[in-house]
Amino acid sequence: MEYTSLKDIQKALLSGEITTEQLVIFYLRNIETSNDLNAYIEVYSNEALSKAKELDQKIKHHPDTLGKLFGCVISVKDLIVYKNHKVNAGSGILEGFESQFSATAIEAVLLADAIIIGRTNCDEFGMGSANSNSHFGPVKNAVNPMKISGGSSGGAAVSVQTNTCLVALGTDTGGSVRQPASMCGVYGFKPGYGMVSRYGLIAYASSFDQLGILANNADDIDAVMSIVSVTDDFDATMYKTGLYHEQISLQNQALSTLKIAYINDAFENDALDPEIKASGYAFLDTLKSKGVAIESINFKLLDYVVPCYYILTTAEASSNLSRYDGVRYGYRSENAATPEELYVHSRSEGFGKEVKKRIMLGSFVLSEAYYDAYFTKAQQVRRLIKDQMDAFFDQYDFIVMPSSPRAAWYIYDKPSDPLEIYMADIYTVLANLAGIPAISIPLGNNTDKMPFGIQVLSRVHNDRKLLNFCNLI
Repeated sequence: MEYTSLKDIQKALLSGEITTEQLVIFYLRNIETSNDLNAYIEVYSNEALSKAKELDQKIKHHPDTLGKLFGCVISVKDLIVYKNHKVNAGSGILEGFESQFSATAIEAVLLADAIIIGRTNCDEFGMGSANSNSHFGPVKNAVNPMKISGGSSGGAAVSVQTNTCLVALGTDTGGSVRQPASMCGVYGFKPGYGMVSRYGLIAYASSFDQLGILANNADDIDAVMSIVSVTDDFDATMYKTGLYHEQISLQNQALSTLKIAYINDAFENDALDPEIKASGYAFLDTLKSKGVAIESINFKLLDYVVPCYYILTTAEASSNLSRYDGVRYGYRSENAATPEELYVHSRSEGFGKEVKKRIMLGSFVLSEAYYDAYFTKAQQVRRLIKDQMDAFFDQYDFIVMPSSPRAAWYIYDKPSDPLEIYMADIYTVLANLAGIPAISIPLGNNTDKMPFGIQVLSRVHNDRKLLNFCNLI
Protein backbone atom coordinates (compact mmCIF):
# COMPACT_ATOMS: atom_id res chain seq x y z
CA MET A 1 0.00 0.00 0.00
CA GLU A 2 2.27 2.75 -1.28
CA TYR A 3 0.00 5.76 -1.70
CA THR A 4 2.00 8.99 -1.80
CA SER A 5 -0.67 11.48 -2.82
CA LEU A 6 -4.06 12.50 -1.48
CA LYS A 7 -5.58 12.19 -4.95
CA ASP A 8 -4.62 8.51 -5.18
CA ILE A 9 -5.80 7.78 -1.63
CA GLN A 10 -9.19 9.39 -2.17
CA LYS A 11 -9.64 7.54 -5.47
CA ALA A 12 -8.83 4.22 -3.74
CA LEU A 13 -11.20 4.98 -0.84
CA LEU A 14 -14.12 5.91 -3.08
CA SER A 15 -13.62 2.86 -5.29
CA GLY A 16 -13.52 0.53 -2.31
CA GLU A 17 -9.95 -0.56 -3.05
CA ILE A 18 -9.05 0.21 0.56
CA THR A 19 -10.81 1.50 3.67
CA THR A 20 -9.75 4.42 5.84
CA GLU A 21 -9.26 1.98 8.70
CA GLN A 22 -6.83 -0.10 6.63
CA LEU A 23 -4.99 3.08 5.67
CA VAL A 24 -4.58 4.15 9.30
CA ILE A 25 -3.46 0.64 10.31
CA PHE A 26 -0.84 0.80 7.53
CA TYR A 27 0.52 4.09 8.88
CA LEU A 28 0.48 2.84 12.49
CA ARG A 29 2.53 -0.20 11.46
CA ASN A 30 5.04 2.06 9.77
CA ILE A 31 5.28 4.14 12.95
CA GLU A 32 5.99 0.98 14.90
CA THR A 33 8.69 -0.24 12.52
CA SER A 34 10.41 3.16 12.45
CA ASN A 35 10.06 3.82 16.18
CA ASP A 36 13.83 3.87 16.69
CA LEU A 37 14.05 7.11 14.67
CA ASN A 38 12.27 8.94 17.53
CA ALA A 39 10.05 10.97 15.18
CA TYR A 40 6.93 10.74 17.36
CA ILE A 41 6.49 11.82 20.97
CA GLU A 42 2.95 10.43 21.14
CA VAL A 43 0.79 8.38 18.76
CA TYR A 44 -3.01 8.70 18.82
CA SER A 45 -3.68 5.09 17.73
CA ASN A 46 -7.16 4.53 19.19
CA GLU A 47 -8.35 8.01 18.29
CA ALA A 48 -7.14 7.73 14.68
CA LEU A 49 -8.74 4.29 14.25
CA SER A 50 -12.03 5.51 15.71
CA LYS A 51 -12.06 8.49 13.33
CA ALA A 52 -11.20 6.16 10.43
CA LYS A 53 -14.21 3.94 11.17
CA GLU A 54 -16.47 7.00 11.24
CA LEU A 55 -15.14 8.11 7.86
CA ASP A 56 -15.66 4.68 6.37
CA GLN A 57 -19.33 4.91 7.31
CA LYS A 58 -19.48 8.38 5.80
CA ILE A 59 -17.89 7.16 2.56
CA LYS A 60 -20.36 4.27 2.42
CA HIS A 61 -23.56 6.11 3.27
CA HIS A 62 -22.98 9.87 2.77
CA PRO A 63 -20.07 10.39 0.33
CA ASP A 64 -21.51 13.78 -0.69
CA THR A 65 -20.77 15.15 2.81
CA LEU A 66 -17.06 14.24 2.81
CA GLY A 67 -14.61 17.03 3.61
CA LYS A 68 -11.87 17.99 1.17
CA LEU A 69 -9.17 16.26 3.23
CA PHE A 70 -10.83 12.88 3.78
CA GLY A 71 -8.16 10.17 3.69
CA CYS A 72 -5.46 12.68 4.61
CA VAL A 73 -3.59 11.36 7.65
CA ILE A 74 -1.62 14.15 9.33
CA SER A 75 1.11 14.34 11.97
CA VAL A 76 1.35 17.48 14.10
CA LYS A 77 4.52 19.07 15.45
CA ASP A 78 4.77 19.31 19.22
CA LEU A 79 4.49 23.11 18.99
CA ILE A 80 0.88 23.15 17.77
CA VAL A 81 -1.82 22.73 20.40
CA TYR A 82 -4.64 20.18 20.12
CA LYS A 83 -7.54 20.31 22.57
CA ASN A 84 -7.44 17.71 25.38
CA HIS A 85 -4.03 16.50 24.18
CA LYS A 86 -0.64 16.99 25.78
CA VAL A 87 1.84 19.41 24.26
CA ASN A 88 5.45 19.90 25.38
CA ALA A 89 7.09 22.12 22.73
CA GLY A 90 9.93 19.58 22.91
CA SER A 91 10.64 20.88 26.43
CA GLY A 92 10.57 19.73 30.02
CA ILE A 93 9.06 23.05 31.12
CA LEU A 94 5.59 21.98 29.91
CA GLU A 95 5.65 18.61 31.67
CA GLY A 96 2.11 17.32 32.24
CA PHE A 97 0.44 20.20 30.38
CA GLU A 98 -2.72 19.49 28.38
CA SER A 99 -4.14 22.07 25.99
CA GLN A 100 -7.62 23.47 26.61
CA PHE A 101 -8.13 24.48 22.96
CA SER A 102 -7.02 23.58 19.44
CA ALA A 103 -5.00 25.69 17.04
CA THR A 104 -7.09 27.25 14.26
CA ALA A 105 -5.24 25.11 11.69
CA ILE A 106 -6.00 21.93 13.66
CA GLU A 107 -9.71 22.76 13.82
CA ALA A 108 -9.72 23.48 10.08
CA VAL A 109 -8.16 20.17 9.00
CA LEU A 110 -10.37 18.16 11.36
CA LEU A 111 -13.45 19.88 9.98
CA ALA A 112 -12.27 18.84 6.49
CA ASP A 113 -12.18 15.17 7.64
CA ALA A 114 -8.42 14.80 8.04
CA ILE A 115 -7.15 12.35 10.66
CA ILE A 116 -4.42 13.34 13.14
CA ILE A 117 -2.21 10.34 13.92
CA GLY A 118 0.22 11.79 16.47
CA ARG A 119 2.52 14.59 17.58
CA THR A 120 6.07 14.74 16.32
CA ASN A 121 9.34 15.47 18.06
CA CYS A 122 11.05 18.86 17.60
CA ASP A 123 13.84 21.04 18.92
CA GLU A 124 12.84 22.65 22.20
CA PHE A 125 10.56 25.62 21.41
CA GLY A 126 11.71 25.32 17.79
CA MET A 127 15.26 26.39 18.67
CA GLY A 128 17.69 24.38 16.60
CA SER A 129 18.77 23.26 13.14
CA ALA A 130 19.33 19.56 13.84
CA ASN A 131 16.47 18.34 16.06
CA SER A 132 19.10 17.46 18.66
CA ASN A 133 17.90 20.00 21.27
CA SER A 134 14.70 18.14 22.18
CA HIS A 135 13.88 17.11 25.75
CA PHE A 136 12.88 13.76 24.19
CA GLY A 137 16.18 13.14 22.42
CA PRO A 138 17.29 13.62 18.79
CA VAL A 139 15.28 12.60 15.72
CA LYS A 140 17.27 10.38 13.35
CA ASN A 141 17.27 10.54 9.57
CA ALA A 142 15.68 7.45 7.98
CA VAL A 143 18.29 7.40 5.19
CA ASN A 144 21.10 7.12 7.75
CA PRO A 145 20.02 6.93 11.43
CA MET A 146 23.47 8.13 12.47
CA LYS A 147 22.70 11.51 10.90
CA ILE A 148 20.38 14.38 11.81
CA SER A 149 16.92 14.91 10.41
CA GLY A 150 17.26 18.70 10.35
CA GLY A 151 15.45 21.08 12.62
CA SER A 152 13.42 22.14 14.26
CA SER A 153 10.64 20.18 12.48
CA GLY A 154 12.80 17.07 12.16
CA GLY A 155 10.11 14.76 13.52
CA ALA A 156 7.61 16.17 11.02
CA ALA A 157 10.02 15.64 8.11
CA VAL A 158 10.83 12.06 9.15
CA SER A 159 7.12 11.27 9.62
CA VAL A 160 6.58 12.00 5.92
CA GLN A 161 9.91 10.49 4.86
CA THR A 162 9.03 7.13 6.48
CA ASN A 163 5.43 7.10 5.17
CA THR A 164 3.89 7.16 8.65
CA CYS A 165 1.47 9.85 7.51
CA LEU A 166 0.64 11.66 4.28
CA VAL A 167 1.18 15.25 5.42
CA ALA A 168 2.90 16.82 8.42
CA LEU A 169 2.14 20.17 10.02
CA GLY A 170 5.23 21.93 11.31
CA THR A 171 6.29 25.45 12.23
CA ASP A 172 8.88 27.61 10.50
CA THR A 173 10.62 30.46 12.33
CA GLY A 174 13.80 30.59 10.28
CA GLY A 175 13.69 27.52 8.08
CA SER A 176 12.42 24.91 10.52
CA VAL A 177 10.22 23.30 7.84
CA ARG A 178 12.34 23.82 4.73
CA GLN A 179 15.72 22.76 6.12
CA PRO A 180 14.59 19.35 7.50
CA ALA A 181 12.50 18.84 4.36
CA SER A 182 15.69 19.31 2.34
CA MET A 183 17.66 16.88 4.53
CA CYS A 184 14.91 14.24 4.42
CA GLY A 185 14.06 14.48 0.72
CA VAL A 186 10.50 15.81 1.00
CA TYR A 187 8.67 19.03 0.11
CA GLY A 188 8.60 21.71 2.83
CA PHE A 189 6.48 24.85 2.43
CA LYS A 190 6.44 28.04 4.50
CA PRO A 191 3.48 30.30 3.62
CA GLY A 192 3.87 34.06 3.66
CA TYR A 193 3.52 35.66 7.08
CA GLY A 194 -0.14 36.35 7.78
CA MET A 195 -1.43 33.75 5.31
CA VAL A 196 -2.20 31.10 7.97
CA SER A 197 -3.35 31.76 11.53
CA ARG A 198 -0.70 31.44 14.23
CA TYR A 199 -3.37 30.97 16.90
CA GLY A 200 -2.43 27.80 18.76
CA LEU A 201 1.23 27.80 17.70
CA ILE A 202 3.44 27.95 20.80
CA ALA A 203 5.44 31.14 20.26
CA TYR A 204 9.18 31.31 19.78
CA ALA A 205 9.50 34.59 17.86
CA SER A 206 6.07 35.96 17.03
CA SER A 207 7.01 38.14 14.05
CA PHE A 208 8.78 35.19 12.40
CA ASP A 209 6.76 32.08 13.35
CA GLN A 210 4.55 30.53 10.70
CA LEU A 211 2.74 27.24 10.30
CA GLY A 212 4.41 25.09 7.63
CA ILE A 213 3.46 21.98 5.67
CA LEU A 214 5.58 18.96 4.70
CA ALA A 215 4.46 16.42 2.09
CA ASN A 216 5.56 14.22 -0.81
CA ASN A 217 4.31 16.65 -3.45
CA ALA A 218 3.07 20.20 -4.01
CA ASP A 219 -0.53 19.10 -4.72
CA ASP A 220 -1.03 17.80 -1.20
CA ILE A 221 0.40 21.03 0.25
CA ASP A 222 -1.98 22.94 -2.01
CA ALA A 223 -4.97 20.92 -0.69
CA VAL A 224 -4.03 21.59 2.95
CA MET A 225 -3.31 25.27 2.28
CA SER A 226 -6.78 25.74 0.78
CA ILE A 227 -8.19 24.53 4.11
CA VAL A 228 -5.93 26.20 6.70
CA SER A 229 -5.66 29.64 5.07
CA VAL A 230 -8.84 31.11 6.56
CA THR A 231 -9.50 34.41 8.31
CA ASP A 232 -9.16 34.25 12.07
CA ASP A 233 -10.07 36.95 14.58
CA PHE A 234 -7.74 35.31 17.09
CA ASP A 235 -4.69 36.33 15.03
CA ALA A 236 -4.42 40.08 14.47
CA THR A 237 -1.40 39.64 12.14
CA MET A 238 -3.40 37.73 9.52
CA TYR A 239 -4.33 39.20 6.18
CA LYS A 240 -8.03 39.95 5.77
CA THR A 241 -7.87 39.66 1.97
CA GLY A 242 -5.62 37.88 -0.50
CA LEU A 243 -5.77 34.57 1.33
CA TYR A 244 -4.80 31.37 -0.44
CA HIS A 245 -8.13 30.54 -2.11
CA GLU A 246 -8.36 34.10 -3.49
CA GLN A 247 -4.96 34.01 -5.18
CA ILE A 248 -4.31 33.59 -8.89
CA SER A 249 -2.71 30.31 -9.99
CA LEU A 250 -0.12 29.60 -12.68
CA GLN A 251 -2.01 26.68 -14.19
CA ASN A 252 -2.71 28.38 -17.51
CA GLN A 253 0.61 30.20 -17.76
CA ALA A 254 3.50 28.91 -19.86
CA LEU A 255 6.93 28.51 -18.26
CA SER A 256 8.42 30.62 -21.06
CA THR A 257 6.59 33.68 -19.71
CA LEU A 258 8.32 33.44 -16.32
CA LYS A 259 11.37 35.38 -15.20
CA ILE A 260 13.39 33.76 -12.44
CA ALA A 261 16.45 35.03 -10.61
CA TYR A 262 19.03 33.12 -8.61
CA ILE A 263 21.06 34.74 -5.86
CA ASN A 264 24.65 34.53 -7.05
CA ASP A 265 26.05 35.31 -3.57
CA ALA A 266 24.23 32.21 -2.24
CA PHE A 267 25.52 29.85 -4.94
CA GLU A 268 29.07 31.20 -4.86
CA ASN A 269 29.30 31.05 -1.06
CA ASP A 270 32.21 29.19 0.58
CA ALA A 271 29.76 27.55 3.00
CA LEU A 272 27.88 25.77 0.19
CA ASP A 273 28.69 22.11 -0.42
CA PRO A 274 30.10 21.66 -3.96
CA GLU A 275 27.67 18.83 -4.79
CA ILE A 276 24.65 20.95 -3.82
CA LYS A 277 26.09 23.84 -5.80
CA ALA A 278 26.52 21.73 -8.93
CA SER A 279 23.00 20.27 -8.64
CA GLY A 280 21.58 23.75 -8.07
CA TYR A 281 23.13 25.04 -11.30
CA ALA A 282 21.87 21.92 -13.12
CA PHE A 283 18.35 22.72 -11.85
CA LEU A 284 18.64 26.23 -13.29
CA ASP A 285 19.89 24.81 -16.60
CA THR A 286 16.82 22.52 -16.72
CA LEU A 287 14.55 25.53 -16.24
CA LYS A 288 16.40 27.35 -19.03
CA SER A 289 15.87 24.39 -21.35
CA LYS A 290 12.12 24.70 -20.70
CA GLY A 291 12.14 28.31 -21.85
CA VAL A 292 12.32 30.05 -18.47
CA ALA A 293 14.30 33.30 -18.43
CA ILE A 294 17.03 32.91 -15.78
CA GLU A 295 19.13 35.81 -14.51
CA SER A 296 21.75 36.16 -11.79
CA ILE A 297 21.31 38.78 -9.06
CA ASN A 298 23.52 39.89 -6.21
CA PHE A 299 22.14 40.24 -2.69
CA LYS A 300 24.69 42.29 -0.78
CA LEU A 301 22.85 41.89 2.52
CA LEU A 302 23.25 38.08 2.63
CA ASP A 303 26.01 38.26 5.25
CA TYR A 304 23.69 40.18 7.56
CA VAL A 305 20.65 37.86 7.51
CA VAL A 306 21.86 35.39 10.16
CA PRO A 307 23.03 37.98 12.76
CA CYS A 308 19.90 40.06 12.13
CA TYR A 309 17.70 36.97 12.52
CA TYR A 310 19.29 35.79 15.77
CA ILE A 311 19.25 39.23 17.39
CA LEU A 312 15.53 39.67 16.69
CA THR A 313 14.39 36.11 17.39
CA THR A 314 16.27 35.80 20.68
CA ALA A 315 14.82 39.16 21.75
CA GLU A 316 11.29 37.98 21.01
CA ALA A 317 11.99 34.59 22.62
CA SER A 318 13.19 36.16 25.88
CA SER A 319 9.84 37.95 26.07
CA ASN A 320 7.62 35.06 24.90
CA LEU A 321 9.21 32.49 27.20
CA SER A 322 8.86 34.62 30.33
CA ARG A 323 5.40 33.08 30.86
CA TYR A 324 6.94 29.72 31.81
CA ASP A 325 7.59 30.41 35.49
CA GLY A 326 6.48 27.26 37.32
CA VAL A 327 3.47 29.03 38.82
CA ARG A 328 0.52 28.63 36.46
CA TYR A 329 1.20 25.47 34.45
CA GLY A 330 3.87 23.00 33.42
CA TYR A 331 6.98 22.03 35.37
CA ARG A 332 7.36 23.27 38.95
CA SER A 333 10.60 22.79 40.87
CA GLU A 334 10.46 21.08 44.25
CA ASN A 335 13.74 22.70 45.28
CA ALA A 336 12.32 26.11 46.12
CA ALA A 337 11.60 27.72 49.48
CA THR A 338 10.60 31.20 48.24
CA PRO A 339 8.70 32.56 45.21
CA GLU A 340 11.95 33.88 43.76
CA GLU A 341 13.59 30.48 44.09
CA LEU A 342 10.53 28.87 42.48
CA TYR A 343 10.99 31.02 39.35
CA VAL A 344 14.75 30.47 39.20
CA HIS A 345 14.75 26.72 39.84
CA SER A 346 11.72 25.95 37.67
CA ARG A 347 13.18 27.76 34.66
CA SER A 348 16.73 26.50 35.26
CA GLU A 349 15.59 22.88 35.55
CA GLY A 350 12.77 22.99 32.98
CA PHE A 351 14.51 24.70 30.06
CA GLY A 352 17.30 23.09 28.05
CA LYS A 353 20.73 24.58 27.41
CA GLU A 354 19.97 26.06 23.97
CA VAL A 355 16.77 27.75 25.14
CA LYS A 356 18.51 29.28 28.17
CA LYS A 357 21.31 30.52 25.92
CA ARG A 358 18.84 32.26 23.59
CA ILE A 359 16.85 33.77 26.46
CA MET A 360 20.08 35.27 27.82
CA LEU A 361 21.07 36.60 24.38
CA GLY A 362 17.62 38.12 23.95
CA SER A 363 17.68 39.74 27.37
CA PHE A 364 21.10 41.20 26.54
CA VAL A 365 20.07 42.79 23.21
CA LEU A 366 16.94 44.22 24.84
CA SER A 367 18.82 45.70 27.80
CA GLU A 368 18.84 49.48 28.11
CA ALA A 369 22.55 49.76 27.40
CA TYR A 370 22.48 47.73 24.17
CA TYR A 371 18.92 48.14 22.84
CA ASP A 372 19.82 50.73 20.18
CA ALA A 373 23.14 49.11 19.29
CA TYR A 374 21.64 45.69 18.59
CA PHE A 375 17.83 45.41 18.54
CA THR A 376 17.07 48.75 16.84
CA LYS A 377 19.87 48.23 14.33
CA ALA A 378 18.63 44.70 13.52
CA GLN A 379 15.11 46.05 12.92
CA GLN A 380 16.54 48.58 10.48
CA VAL A 381 18.47 45.85 8.66
CA ARG A 382 15.29 43.75 8.49
CA ARG A 383 13.51 46.62 6.75
CA LEU A 384 16.39 46.94 4.25
CA ILE A 385 16.20 43.20 3.54
CA LYS A 386 12.44 43.35 2.97
CA ASP A 387 12.73 46.39 0.71
CA GLN A 388 15.46 44.71 -1.34
CA MET A 389 13.39 41.53 -1.76
CA ASP A 390 10.34 43.57 -2.80
CA ALA A 391 12.50 45.33 -5.41
CA PHE A 392 13.66 41.95 -6.76
CA PHE A 393 10.07 40.71 -7.05
CA ASP A 394 9.15 43.80 -9.05
CA GLN A 395 11.39 42.31 -11.77
CA TYR A 396 11.14 38.53 -11.23
CA ASP A 397 8.41 35.97 -10.55
CA PHE A 398 10.54 33.73 -8.34
CA ILE A 399 13.96 33.63 -6.72
CA VAL A 400 15.99 30.42 -6.44
CA MET A 401 18.65 29.60 -3.85
CA PRO A 402 19.85 26.50 -1.96
CA SER A 403 17.78 25.24 0.97
CA SER A 404 20.77 24.41 3.15
CA PRO A 405 24.55 24.82 2.74
CA ARG A 406 25.08 21.10 3.36
CA ALA A 407 23.30 17.77 3.62
CA ALA A 408 22.61 16.10 6.98
CA TRP A 409 25.61 15.68 9.25
CA TYR A 410 26.27 13.13 11.99
CA ILE A 411 24.11 13.64 15.09
CA TYR A 412 27.01 13.90 17.52
CA ASP A 413 29.27 15.80 15.13
CA LYS A 414 28.77 19.12 16.90
CA PRO A 415 31.03 22.06 15.94
CA SER A 416 32.92 23.69 18.79
CA ASP A 417 31.73 27.09 17.60
CA PRO A 418 27.93 27.53 18.00
CA LEU A 419 27.99 30.18 15.26
CA GLU A 420 28.81 27.40 12.79
CA ILE A 421 25.49 25.70 13.66
CA TYR A 422 23.61 28.98 13.34
CA MET A 423 25.10 29.52 9.89
CA ALA A 424 23.24 26.39 8.71
CA ASP A 425 20.24 28.74 8.55
CA ILE A 426 21.92 31.19 6.15
CA TYR A 427 19.62 30.36 3.21
CA THR A 428 16.30 29.87 4.99
CA VAL A 429 16.03 32.82 7.40
CA LEU A 430 15.75 35.28 4.51
CA ALA A 431 12.12 34.31 3.78
CA ASN A 432 11.14 34.76 7.44
CA LEU A 433 12.86 38.13 7.72
CA ALA A 434 10.96 39.34 4.63
CA GLY A 435 7.71 37.53 5.52
CA ILE A 436 7.49 35.90 2.08
CA PRO A 437 6.45 32.36 1.03
CA ALA A 438 9.16 29.79 0.28
CA ILE A 439 9.38 26.10 -0.50
CA SER A 440 12.14 23.49 -0.44
CA ILE A 441 11.89 21.02 -3.34
CA PRO A 442 13.79 17.68 -3.29
CA LEU A 443 16.72 17.99 -5.69
CA GLY A 444 18.87 14.88 -5.32
CA ASN A 445 21.31 12.96 -3.13
CA ASN A 446 25.01 13.45 -2.49
CA THR A 447 27.68 10.75 -2.76
CA ASP A 448 26.74 9.57 0.76
CA LYS A 449 23.16 9.11 -0.53
CA MET A 450 21.87 11.89 1.75
CA PRO A 451 19.05 14.03 0.28
CA PHE A 452 19.16 17.77 -0.28
CA GLY A 453 16.78 20.30 -1.82
CA ILE A 454 16.56 23.59 -3.69
CA GLN A 455 14.57 26.55 -2.44
CA VAL A 456 12.18 28.77 -4.39
CA LEU A 457 10.84 32.06 -2.99
CA SER A 458 8.08 34.37 -4.17
CA ARG A 459 6.51 37.64 -3.04
CA VAL A 460 3.61 37.93 -0.59
CA HIS A 461 0.20 36.76 -1.84
CA ASN A 462 1.94 34.50 -4.37
CA ASP A 463 1.77 31.32 -2.28
CA ARG A 464 -0.50 29.58 -4.76
CA LYS A 465 1.60 30.55 -7.77
CA LEU A 466 4.66 29.17 -5.98
CA LEU A 467 3.04 25.78 -5.41
CA ASN A 468 1.69 25.70 -8.98
CA PHE A 469 5.21 26.42 -10.23
CA CYS A 470 6.46 23.27 -8.46
CA ASN A 471 4.04 21.24 -10.54
CA LEU A 472 5.16 22.84 -13.81
CA ILE A 473 8.88 22.08 -13.46
